[in-house]
Amino acid sequence: MSTARDVLSRKKALGVITVLPDCSVRDACRVMRDRRIGALLIAEGETLHGIVTERDVMNLVVAEEKDPSTTKVAEVMTRKVIVVRSDRSLEEVEAIMRQERLRHVPVVDETGLVGMISIGDVNAFNAAEDHQAVEYLTQYIQGRA
Repeated sequence: MSTARDVLSRKKALGVITVLPDCSVRDACRVMRDRRIGALLIAEGETLHGIVTERDVMNLVVAEEKDPSTTKVAEVMTRKVIVVRSDRSLEEVEAIMRQERLRHVPVVDETGLVGMISIGDVNAFNAAEDHQAVEYLTQYIQGRA
């Protein structure tokens, strides 16, 4: 059974990208752009304060005509962050993401925060697994397995 850890292991970028709560939205957006990610965790040391996403920026900054250079991520972040353990099954992670309508979930283990997976990461992982199964079945049918 695949787990959140398995999805993290296939990601190109490893580690956790965070910003401090007093980071400006503009600077946070630059980090997201440069790292090609859609969400950032807001943390100080080991303390996770929240998450800010592209959608938060659109709805709470741009649409509200706030200045991104003076607005702090702490003002627009989502404070209730749902995290999953790295040993959680991928099926459970997908169910949580669907039920809570999340596109990004931080992943933790006994050492703390170890990464974040997106719905895109989950879809890519599932597609790779499906491709591998199709290859195996094709070889089996053709008598090469």
